[in-house]
Amino acid sequence: MGMTRRGALLVTASSLLVGAVGCGAPETPGDTSGDTSGEVPQRPGRAVTLNVLDVAGNLQLTQGMIDEFVSKNPDVISRVTYSKAPAPELAGKIKAQQGADRVDIGLVLTGVDGLAAGIEQGLWVDVLPAFSDRLGGMRNYLEPAAAMQKLAGNAGVTVTYYPSGPLLEYLPSRLATPPTNAQALLAWAKANPKRFQYARPANSGPGRTFLMGLPYILGDSNPKDPTAGWDKTWAFLKELGQYVDYYPSGTTETMKNLANGTAHLIVSTTGWDINPRVLGTVPKDAKIATIDGFHWVTDAHYAVMPKGVSTDTQAAVLALLAFMLTPEQQAKAYDEGYFYPGPAVKDVQLTSAPQKSQDAIREFGRPEYDALISGNPTEVPLDAKSLVAAFSRWDREIGGGKVKQG
Repeated sequence: MGMTRRGALLVTASSLLVGAVGCGAPETPGDTSGDTSGEVPQRPGRAVTLNVLDVAGNLQLTQGMIDEFVSKNPDVISRVTYSKAPAPELAGKIKAQQGADRVDIGLVLTGVDGLAAGIEQGLWVDVLPAFSDRLGGMRNYLEPAAAMQKLAGNAGVTVTYYPSGPLLEYLPSRLATPPTNAQALLAWAKANPKRFQYARPANSGPGRTFLMGLPYILGDSNPKDPTAGWDKTWAFLKELGQYVDYYPSGTTETMKNLANGTAHLIVSTTGWDINPRVLGTVPKDAKIATIDGFHWVTDAHYAVMPKGVSTDTQAAVLALLAFMLTPEQQAKAYDEGYFYPGPAVKDVQLTSAPQKSQDAIREFGRPEYDALISGNPTEVPLDAKSLVAAFSRWDREIGGGKVKQG
């Protein structure tokens, strides 16, 4: 299930979005303008159809939460539809709907990339501080998740969290001893051309994490400033790129390439290590390694509402998000390790997760993760403007000409 959903993110978004728009039911009579300036009620005047767009693979973690809310609250949400799209296409699609004054997507589930692009273009409703009283679960965030929430400004609400990476992943049958420092990685890539791989950062969590993690590993002057503070990082990536055959457009292809032998060493994260092995996409005996001096660059998934949705839809989404941030629902975020651990709030143990999640993590999880998570610094990703600048420069100077669709 997990890899199928992630693979779907690489499907062209236009057909999916047409489906989402086409099946959107009209809003409550008298509230069809999409004006967000009016007072948002505690509950919608009439149950709404909620169209959810996922550009982060987040539904793998949260669809169970959403479906349970809908089943328990048919007077708030009568029906929910789901669609998926690649993150780089999100802003353009939402902007097009807003320009046509027909915003039928009520909830977007996105990573830092889509969040950042939407903030830069002013696409999202400011949920905070106006509705903080309705989202009490936000006061129970884990400390790193709370830091990720600050990154979202007023627009996004953190719904899942994980420490992410960067990690390296390999198969012991093909690589006995992985490189464990930056210079050794360069030397290994030079000696093994076309065998190291990571996906385009703008459309890959591990690729993005690798990009943002290198400034800490290399000791750059300002890890938060990709324009003026990443001299060592950009030089390293250019040199490394000489030995990279191509950059896949998404992470799934790197996993498949690791399994089939096209790549012998790839960039990974905790979730991308565990879940593909659960699914059988990557052999169970795959191993992970860290690079000396690494910091976790944390990651989160966010819920955002596009400007232009009706006040009734906003009321329904706010009630849904409050439900999703309860510990009982957050336990579902363990999933099968896709965003390991997954919960964004405190005191959510694996023993509270569905049995399927418990079984998967116990079989495919790694005991060393607890020590790695507690023993290394955590850093929030770049802010929206800096992240967009980093993606643009990577596309322009590093790998844009070598990106291939899977």
